[in-house]
Amino acid sequence: MTFGALDQLDTAVLYFIQEHIRSGWMDGFWTGVTSLANGGWFWILTAAVLLLWGRTRRAGLTAAVSMLLGFLITNLLLKNLVARPRPFDLYPVIQPLVERPHDFSFPSGHTCVSFAASLVYLRMLPRPWGAASVVLAAVIALSRLYVGVHYPSDVLGGFLVGCLVSWAAVRLAERRKTGQIVRDQ
Repeated sequence: MTFGALDQLDTAVLYFIQEHIRSGWMDGFWTGVTSLANGGWFWILTAAVLLLWGRTRRAGLTAAVSMLLGFLITNLLLKNLVARPRPFDLYPVIQPLVERPHDFSFPSGHTCVSFAASLVYLRMLPRPWGAASVVLAAVIALSRLYVGVHYPSDVLGGFLVGCLVSWAAVRLAERRKTGQIVRDQ
């Protein structure tokens, strides 16, 4: 699938980042940040830790459901349906700073998992923790551009899926808490 004019804009943004924003002293920071969402490990670990305490168990479980939904929609459905090549595969001038992913580019799984979890935390945990997790999710999303493995529209797509699944998971948790799921059946 080709994205036409969007490809040109996306590629121009990546080229600008590579030529005018990337700097050796920042590369370690951005590659470290991006690795937090490799396989979703940081967000999965956070949800697992939250499951340990009664006060945060519901948030951890809801985030796990949100991440699972995001994975199914992003990695199993949309990436294969859209089949968008990575930027470095089409434009050799774009040089990734991390190991080249071998799956498709759209949407960004790192961005999806980050917002799938962090937006749940924003709604279900005390404000400072939720807000901090959203800031981290945004930095991870930007890191995907900095390291050159996603187009801006891939990141936007991952963000939108993350928003959708977090909303659905929170709604499901709210309905479960009030017993509406049992009564609706």
